[in-house]
Amino acid sequence: MNAQTAPSQSDDSVQQPVVPKTRLDYMKEAPALTKKLMELSMVAAKSALGDTILDLVKIRASQLNGCSFCIDMHVKEATIHGERALRLHHVAAWRESNLFVPKERAALAWTEVLTQIPVNGVPDDIYERVRGQFSEAELAELTFSIMIINAWNRANVAFRPVPGGLDKEWHLDRANLA
Repeated sequence: MNAQTAPSQSDDSVQQPVVPKTRLDYMKEAPALTKKLMELSMVAAKSALGDTILDLVKIRASQLNGCSFCIDMHVKEATIHGERALRLHHVAAWRESNLFVPKERAALAWTEVLTQIPVNGVPDDIYERVRGQFSEAELAELTFSIMIINAWNRANVAFRPVPGGLDKEWHLDRANLA
């Protein structure tokens, strides 16, 4: 390779390691609000939806929002809950995967449409598909669960907590994925 064809240091093809640095510890700076969001999260975790659907929803919303802290955390939680690694790898491409049952597929579709709300709102066909898989109470709980993970994603994308930074404190090290 000659000097003219060698990639420069600023070339996008040269990957530099990312050194995560938290911008602001919002949990410390707004403890009352963090506590309320955490309480809401704990109530949603006790819903009739179960760990599997809630884990899939949290992972998919976090992928769409680009929240590495939440992706890291919820993949570890799903692993602790017994989720198979292959299904976790397929979440981003769930439409093309045969690893998800209709109810999970409906939850993932609902997650996507509520995370990236179309200009004209939620299409009737998606609502009807989701409504066919969930009771009214389950659909309300699913919707709140999606709202909650989107709130966490927004705080974490804004302030960039270090992925894995709370593993020991939150017992996520039990997933053995470090």
